[in-house]
Amino acid sequence: MKTNPFLLTDYYKVGHVFQYPPNTTLVYSNLTPRSSRLQNIDEMVFFGLQYFIKSYLMDYFNENFFQQPKEKVMAAYKRRIETSLGAHLPTYEHIEALHDLGYLPIEIKALPEGSKVPMKVPCITLVNTQPQFYWLTNFLESILSAIIWQPCTSATIAYEYRKLLNHYATETGMPAEFVQWQGHDFSFRGMSSLESAVTSGMGHLLSFTGTDTIPAIDALEMYYNANADTELIGGSVAATEHSVMCSGSKDGELETFKRLITQVYPNGIVSIVSDTWDLWKVCTEYVSALKEIILNRDGKVVIRPDSGDPVKIICGDVNGKTEAEKKGVVELLWDVFGGAVTDKGYKILNSHIGAIYGDSINLQRAQAICEGLKQKGFASQCVFGIGSFTYQYNTRDTFGMAMKATYVEIESEGREIFKNPITDDGTKKSATGLLQVKKENSQFVLYDKVNWQQEKDSALQTVFKNGKIVKEFTLAEIRENLKN
Repeated sequence: MKTNPFLLTDYYKVGHVFQYPPNTTLVYSNLTPRSSRLQNIDEMVFFGLQYFIKSYLMDYFNENFFQQPKEKVMAAYKRRIETSLGAHLPTYEHIEALHDLGYLPIEIKALPEGSKVPMKVPCITLVNTQPQFYWLTNFLESILSAIIWQPCTSATIAYEYRKLLNHYATETGMPAEFVQWQGHDFSFRGMSSLESAVTSGMGHLLSFTGTDTIPAIDALEMYYNANADTELIGGSVAATEHSVMCSGSKDGELETFKRLITQVYPNGIVSIVSDTWDLWKVCTEYVSALKEIILNRDGKVVIRPDSGDPVKIICGDVNGKTEAEKKGVVELLWDVFGGAVTDKGYKILNSHIGAIYGDSINLQRAQAICEGLKQKGFASQCVFGIGSFTYQYNTRDTFGMAMKATYVEIESEGREIFKNPITDDGTKKSATGLLQVKKENSQFVLYDKVNWQQEKDSALQTVFKNGKIVKEFTLAEIRENLKN
């Protein structure tokens, strides 16, 4: 939607310019994760600001405001205000003056992207750089908040998956290089929009390289200086869907498997959805019939269940009705193909066969599957398709992301401000005054009520100022920040 960017806000924002005390010249605000709704997660991975700066503060504002005739953008702005609020604003001169200026007079400071930010520590501060545009700081809250919470939240959850899978790989002797592919982004079709799929998909790729969200790779090249020709951004494998399997007919399913692994994909990795009719027949009769073909094939055939209880399907159900149900997918494949034993004493399937599960996976189920396999003597070898069940079931309040002003200047005098509702439990209490963030004992710590010199001596450093990007991060740098 290419509309006037000053209409990309909440209605209540348009009148705030007239509500500040007379002679206000500066508003200083911050964006902070205030609380975590996710169990045992008390740090948020900060990511997505550079995308927001380049895509919106630069490209969008320039194309749809500064580079448009002033009469055109002002007419559109006035029309929307007058037809919806039912009243004229006292004046529109503040928008006209900004168009005349030709850029956004804002300075944004931020922690390095990929940083792990404790709750109640700001990751971004914003301040106007010219006195008459004091109103612009908090005017940007709606669009900034709407864009930034999703990549931060998904990057955080992906990082938790990576920690979990790293742990079980170490415990059971799986190769470390396998883990970067063990979490695979399946979420595209279930996200709320293309943009949420892209920003979430980029967040996923900070911790993993497996993805089916193609535009997330394009976005990392466009906004984070990545280059697929010289580095591994993300990758995937050939895979079927149910329409393919159904089209081969139920009676011809075995032949469909055979055709796929001998004619369509005679080598390489191919993932085959296997629950179209009878998963247990696939994991016993079909793979046994195709055993020699699979073992002699240069590549891996991956069996993909897509329904049922993920833990029971992969690890087995002690209360299952059949022997196959009791064993589960991994043990059934071991019975046919065997494999090896890791240096930690856990069984790992033959390299020509594997399993992936991608339906309704979350952190708790992923852990239960890894633990279930471990208890059965199997290494952590199941690949997880991490979908919208993980990445879409979140909101801005997953980490309580909020932008609040903490300092203003009125008639050239500074005023430390804060909010602390008596009706709240303390979650919404804001910091006060100018802010400084320092790293102490490998963790970011907030100091508020500081002076301007202390504010400058902070881990929050300028990334955008007066319409231009000042500091950029590459995907490689962000991945390294997160890993360290």
